[in-house]
Amino acid sequence: MNKVKEIRKERGMSQEVLAQYSEISRKYLSLIERQKASPSISIAIKIGGALGVSIDKIFLDLSATEKPAYPNPIRFVDLFCGIGGFRYASQYAFNKLRLKGECVFSSDIDKYAQTSYEANFGERPAGDITKIEASEIPDFDILFGGFPCQAFSICGLQKGFADNTRGTLFFDIARIIKEKQPQVFVLENVKNLASHDNGKTLKIILEVLRDELGYHVDYHLLNALDFGLPQKRERIIIIGSKKPFVMDWKFNIDNKKTLDDILEKDVEKKHYASPEIVAKRKSMHETSVYPSIWHENKAGNISSYPYSCALRAGASYNYLLVNGERRLTPREMLRLQGFPDSYKIVVSDTQTRKQAGNAIPVDMVARVIEKFLPLAF
Repeated sequence: MNKVKEIRKERGMSQEVLAQYSEISRKYLSLIERQKASPSISIAIKIGGALGVSIDKIFLDLSATEKPAYPNPIRFVDLFCGIGGFRYASQYAFNKLRLKGECVFSSDIDKYAQTSYEANFGERPAGDITKIEASEIPDFDILFGGFPCQAFSICGLQKGFADNTRGTLFFDIARIIKEKQPQVFVLENVKNLASHDNGKTLKIILEVLRDELGYHVDYHLLNALDFGLPQKRERIIIIGSKKPFVMDWKFNIDNKKTLDDILEKDVEKKHYASPEIVAKRKSMHETSVYPSIWHENKAGNISSYPYSCALRAGASYNYLLVNGERRLTPREMLRLQGFPDSYKIVVSDTQTRKQAGNAIPVDMVARVIEKFLPLAF
């Protein structure tokens, strides 16, 4: 129950103006006012701010929750699965919540990622998701997906997600959600999604999920560095459920890992940079931090930290150097993303670097899933 419409009219404010201030569509605001949708806490705060009223005066019993009713097992699909970051993150969360999870479908277009996934989970992901009909996918409760970000064109006719998102990989997530109607989804994307195309891309994504598909949605920018992984890796996490929820994005993390926990003690010579590269780096930069990861940006500037800057799939082999001397090993890169040492490396170093650079921070996403599922079921 809420008093948005009542207070908005008292303020003499139109739906268009309030929607603009609250950074949501007018259609979604209309659903909120008609008690057809419950906003996330972040949107509720924006609405309250625009109306000049504390949210507890507008939204009644917003935080009321029922005991979750989980399916057994919880069936999930792993789209754009890469090497299985969501698979590990969800399993960690399921174990914490004492739930049983079952992956009923996975998909990734990269054949090397498929090989790594199969070696570690015993199943080979399907290929190009754009070629797979939603009806071919088994029914499921949760959709996980770290989809690539592409440009969105805003159709003048505004007919919905089919027009607004066709030709992008988000379209495939939207069409599968529309067909299969899962209870929950958890999506991951790069930090720049929020500013992509002046914010229009994220706006369309949220409008499709809320207005077209009818889900309660929230999102937040999180950093793997805050979740016990010594890597500065900022990612947008988008969560949604058929059930209204209030997500608390604050996390208390104990036992944070350091570079000492990540770095291998005995490293093969092939991982060391050439004497010329090492000499050049050390002539340009000095550090009092040890161990450290030295980072060279695109402008050629060198910096060093007691953590790694974000791993990147297509970056120069030498842009990150341990103590300015050697490259990260494939195992170290996987550790920086939260993959266990039991993870089998079955492809070349080059492919493993690419796979680690494309992966999600397992520890970070695991904590989000653990906190979100009791609110979503």
